[in-house]
Amino acid sequence: MAEQFGLILKEWRGKRRMSQLDLGLTANVSARHISFLETGRSKPSKSMVMMLSDVLDMPNAIRNSFLGTAGFAPAYQNRALDNEDLAYVREAVNWTLDRHDPYPAFALDRHWNIVKANKSANVMLSGAGVTEGDSLLEALLDKEGISNALENWEEVMHNFIIRLRTESNHLGGDPVLDKAIESMAARLGNAPLINEGNASAVISAHYRFGETTLSLFSTISSFGSAEDIALSELKIEMMFPSDEATRQAFLAMTST
Repeated sequence: MAEQFGLILKEWRGKRRMSQLDLGLTANVSARHISFLETGRSKPSKSMVMMLSDVLDMPNAIRNSFLGTAGFAPAYQNRALDNEDLAYVREAVNWTLDRHDPYPAFALDRHWNIVKANKSANVMLSGAGVTEGDSLLEALLDKEGISNALENWEEVMHNFIIRLRTESNHLGGDPVLDKAIESMAARLGNAPLINEGNASAVISAHYRFGETTLSLFSTISSFGSAEDIALSELKIEMMFPSDEATRQAFLAMTST
């Protein structure tokens, strides 16, 4: 067990590009002690495991494994959003999505599957054959789906790849996200980079919706104090109109 703990510690130190000295200084222990933990010569206390987890910014699921290899019980549960104990969380998610109408909003899991969508989002996505439970990553890569309706697909994908890389790096690498990054990059090929002279404050996605073009930018929020694994990986994306024509289009769309 001590050997496995050391392997995980060394692996994550590498993921965060920290030397034993870097990690020791940040965790307020000696580099020698970090070396002993990695080789199994020293056994960590629970507080040391949690401190190293914090310093290495490990996701909660990895922290549970890290604790287990050191001989301690898991610290984080992994409950589905429909669990009775999370009723107050579901209420908060639904409240947020509903209040964001008439503009689109989604609750998404770590792999960008749509957990919940508000009325406006369902109307917009229905045109691309996308519903709750579907993967936004697959929809964006489907040439007949959302990507077909995106007038500035290349620009959006450049930005999306950066976002996915950041998320994958935080998770220490994620096969689903990494595969999506690879597929998006391959499809982009030699497409030109984002126009550096663009004076816009945000990158808007321009969707063709019938005879109308909808220009939208988005914000993403998460639960800042989540102790549950699934909840810590849940995010809410809220989209906003980039121009008055888009605002009016959504008002008309959701009033019917």
